[in-house]
Amino acid sequence: MENMILLLFAILGLCLILRFLSKTSFLHIILNQFQSLEDKLHVHQSYRVPQFNHLFQENELYRKVSTYLNSLPSLEDSDFTNLFTGSKSNDIRLRLDINQTIQDVFLGARVSWTIQKPEENGPRVLVLRLRKNDKRRILRPYLQHILSVAGDISQRKKELKLCMNVDIPSGENGRWRSVPFNHPASFDTLVMDVDLKNKVKADLETFLKSKQFYHRLGRVWQRSYLLYGPSGTGKSSFVAAMARFLNFDLYDIDLSKVSDDSDLKMLLLQTTSKSMIVVEDLDRFLMEKCRDVSLSGILNFMDGIVSCGGEERVMVFTMNNKEQVDQAVLRPGRIDVHVQFPLCDFSSFKNLANNYLGVKEHKLFPQLEYIFQGGASLTPAEIGEIMISNKSSPTRALKSVITAMQATGSTKSRRSSCDSESFRILEETSGDQGGLFSRDHSVRDFRKLYGLLKMGSRRKDEPLDLGAVET
Repeated sequence: MENMILLLFAILGLCLILRFLSKTSFLHIILNQFQSLEDKLHVHQSYRVPQFNHLFQENELYRKVSTYLNSLPSLEDSDFTNLFTGSKSNDIRLRLDINQTIQDVFLGARVSWTIQKPEENGPRVLVLRLRKNDKRRILRPYLQHILSVAGDISQRKKELKLCMNVDIPSGENGRWRSVPFNHPASFDTLVMDVDLKNKVKADLETFLKSKQFYHRLGRVWQRSYLLYGPSGTGKSSFVAAMARFLNFDLYDIDLSKVSDDSDLKMLLLQTTSKSMIVVEDLDRFLMEKCRDVSLSGILNFMDGIVSCGGEERVMVFTMNNKEQVDQAVLRPGRIDVHVQFPLCDFSSFKNLANNYLGVKEHKLFPQLEYIFQGGASLTPAEIGEIMISNKSSPTRALKSVITAMQATGSTKSRRSSCDSESFRILEETSGDQGGLFSRDHSVRDFRKLYGLLKMGSRRKDEPLDLGAVET
């Protein structure tokens, strides 16, 4: 009996000792020493993942491995690590440090990763170390696992970037500079035809799911859009809504800062997959007589061999008037989808009134509908500015819109009258009597014609006269 009591006390004492040791570094040291001894009994192989390639371009695998490692729970068990705040004030992120080693387990095999920096100012290198007899069994599946997990993490936590091409001083590398892309526009806030909006959303969703389809056809997995219409009709907001919907970074190419066709190609090669590439006001650039990038360079940029440098990309071009552009630019294959942005109609106006003023119905709506049916119109941007300026009084805002639209309508009417009168006089003064400058014509008729032409020319420059822009 006494022996049993002593045995129980001995077991209890051993449990207390083990419990104490588990809360100290002693047991941790023993386990580390055991693992170190076990590692020495096996042959290991190492693999390097450099931060940049030989052309000083970012190694995408390095970025994805870093994303994966920084998500591992074992990062918290490391001897030390870096703590950073995220985009939100209460978001704390852990990051690996130089020469820090982190352990991972895959398919029962234990591997380790270490961040190294061979030179003082050199790039970083991630080093994977695993047992050589595990190499054939786990290496490729493990790397595929990393890519899959990193891709999911990036899409969930991605902070969109707006990248812009800049003039680079000598000695610096890289043509793109980026800032956080925080544009608030979304498809829910856009004021446009609902059916058209839904068609574009459905087209984008289909594109995202069509990788195998494009590859089976032997085509590059990208889609191109043309957004055309007068300035102020919402093309830029639509681009922002597309980027947010796709969760793609946005590359805004300023053609005025592109030195030549080769420079344009390099810009395209330095963009990433899962991105939107935007060229605004392409028609204005193509109409310029003195430009550094040729039409051939633009066409190759749109669908040439260099456009195959990346996949899962959307290219967007905006224009005010596509009728003035060489039709080679617009042919199928270069532009997949054409989206027109017209001046505001009454249906769009009611959506604007609801968004800006919180008004769904108003006693002035019938008068506004009558004015819209008469052909007078403003851009959504112009109407929006009027409503913002008068947001405290919906009635005053609507009256201001009516006044602006009536002024626009009367300007159009006056111009149309002048053009008709000019045409009538030209028609009357031409014919069998020797033409417009025949001696038989009176000086009074000529002065009348000159005055009408001059008045019509002057009125074409009036800022509210938007009727001259055809879509």
